[in-house]
Amino acid sequence: MGSFSISGNIVDLVKEKIFPGIIYVNNGVIQSIDKASSVDQFYILPGFIDAHVHVESSMVVPSEFARMAVVHGTVATISDPHEIGNVMGMDGVKYMIESGDKVNFKFFFGAPSCVPATSFETAGAKITAGEIEQLFQDHSVKYLSEMMNWPGVLSGDQEVFSKLNIAKKYNKVIDGHAPGLRGEQAQNYIAAGISTDHECFTAAEALDKLKYEMKIIIREGSAAKNFEALIELLPEYADDIMFCSDDKHPDDLVEGHINLLVKRALHKGHDLFKVLKVACLNPIDHYDLEVGRLRIGDPADFIVVNDLKNFQVLKTIINGELVAENGISKIPPVENDIINNFNVGLKTADDFKIASEGPYIKVIEALDGQLITQSLKHFIAADNGWAKASVEHDILKIVVVNRYVDSPPAVAFVKNFGLQKGAIASSVAHDSHNIIAVGVDEDSICKAVNLIIQAKGGVSAVGLGQEKMVALPVAGLMSNLDGYQVAKEYTAVDNLAKQLGSKLRSPYMTLSFMALLVIPSLKLSDRGLFDADKFRFTDLFEKVET
Repeated sequence: MGSFSISGNIVDLVKEKIFPGIIYVNNGVIQSIDKASSVDQFYILPGFIDAHVHVESSMVVPSEFARMAVVHGTVATISDPHEIGNVMGMDGVKYMIESGDKVNFKFFFGAPSCVPATSFETAGAKITAGEIEQLFQDHSVKYLSEMMNWPGVLSGDQEVFSKLNIAKKYNKVIDGHAPGLRGEQAQNYIAAGISTDHECFTAAEALDKLKYEMKIIIREGSAAKNFEALIELLPEYADDIMFCSDDKHPDDLVEGHINLLVKRALHKGHDLFKVLKVACLNPIDHYDLEVGRLRIGDPADFIVVNDLKNFQVLKTIINGELVAENGISKIPPVENDIINNFNVGLKTADDFKIASEGPYIKVIEALDGQLITQSLKHFIAADNGWAKASVEHDILKIVVVNRYVDSPPAVAFVKNFGLQKGAIASSVAHDSHNIIAVGVDEDSICKAVNLIIQAKGGVSAVGLGQEKMVALPVAGLMSNLDGYQVAKEYTAVDNLAKQLGSKLRSPYMTLSFMALLVIPSLKLSDRGLFDADKFRFTDLFEKVET
């Protein structure tokens, strides 16, 4: 790290003013900021921070995520590694930290609080309270990751509170995850020390939680999109809001990151300083991050943009080093090892048949742009005693295959995936990351699933005489190859899924959440159909009253 200076219109978010000036940097630190009479007509401001993201959902390892994110002005992330934690345990969490440390980017990882997420599914590992305490010995582990077990919080579950108390012992922030929780339940959940929620999907819910001094993180990811529902809270609650992506597929990461939310908020007429406070400063304050605010003595973490309307990122600088310029990443690729946990044999089409027990079934209704689902009742036809998908009514078969041990697949039905032919499958299936697939018939489902098994992880699509997939050999979640190449391959698979008939904006991201039991209302684990409202298994076939 050497010395340099850069001039432009400096956006001072702390004092809320813009002035022409020159920034002098030495050894990665801002030495001085001087006013100037004539400067380049660019704008210099602190970098963007994603306040909650699972790097694994980008399908690339942290070092590759960084290479892609800096192009959009992102300098830091609050990263929850519970996806790989559910597959690989502590080895997975350490893998993410080590990969992130290989590049000049500010990853701040959390200690996963819910591995496994529930006892109603098969995960690959468990992270105990003692192991969480081990993680907190590492200064880069900043917080306790999202406490998804809100029923455990409200019921006083001993293991849940042992984890919460360890976080408090080390003065670590505790992240929340409580979709739909309102009123007294929300108040009690927050009173346990839980400080954020990124799961609000209505303004009324967010206001309920803000009332009890919880921070609200507005999420706009590849599947869950809550920006429009929540952004009008910004004028009154700018001190208590942050932006996040939560889950960002590689093709979407190529297109943009937190910069897109800044631009959208400004186009809606929101105050510049409030929007940038949300995008740049609030995460630093809440999580106590070592990220620069564009002040003397701070790390030289800042970005240069063309103007304050379009926010085209011209340069990204982290620790005084140019890491991106004019849409090109300057972070060099680095090698990452492969670790995995995949122990399942190939399947046959017969494995995905289910005997009919009546004419009516419960159906998972997927909702585009949401992680929540609805529970429907629908007639289903039988063929020689086997319940069959109905393409005509968009009632397709959905299956979850245990990838850690050989066992019979769980089979149910889902609406709104829209496939007319073939099947899609993925080993990214929150949070236990078993194999999940949706298809119109057993043969197609079997082909899509077996592609995943043969590669020991990935996303696949079969139909119309084609078979496409992206191999994800790192824990069945990520590739260790060039992120832009992974994005290109993923786009091809996504396009085939849409050629097969899916109208979802992000069919694979939506698919990955159909097994997430902590989000209402009806989901599928490798052990069966699950009622997430009552938090218990439920029968697939509806009993007909006589």
